[in-house]
Amino acid sequence: MSFAALGMNSDLGITAEQFGFGAGMFFIGYFLFEIPSNLIMQKVGARVWIARIMISWGLISMATAFVTGPVSFAIARFFLGVAEAGFTPGIYLFFTYWFPGTWRAKITAAFLVGIPVANIIGAPVSGALMQITHHEHIRNWQWLLLIEGAPAIILGIMCLFF
Repeated sequence: MSFAALGMNSDLGITAEQFGFGAGMFFIGYFLFEIPSNLIMQKVGARVWIARIMISWGLISMATAFVTGPVSFAIARFFLGVAEAGFTPGIYLFFTYWFPGTWRAKITAAFLVGIPVANIIGAPVSGALMQITHHEHIRNWQWLLLIEGAPAIILGIMCLFF
């Protein structure tokens, strides 16, 4: 989101305080729906629920490209938190079902390595996407959100079948 803010804030007239508030709304949605999300995951299963999380996260992330100001930005971020709620704790929960205790530390470490790897790969990709010039009425920060939301949808659909 910080890369998109480089263009979005000036395009939409969002102040640093409004951006910070909106960005923080993600964590409110995540916090409120984390436990309910995990309870639902236990009922419907990891394959379906993780797929739902990924698909809805991708769709809401892409929809954020069409916010028009600080209020719609904060609402989009809140619902992004709701959509993503339960993903990481759900993964940890299902590690306890999928892997024996002797493997859990290794599997958890491998999962956590994904965070810096995503940043190492994602930052240059995001920077490159912000170099896209405007096409018609779509700004570079909108392209960033649209393009980076799509893989989550694709992987979420794949999760349903594999």
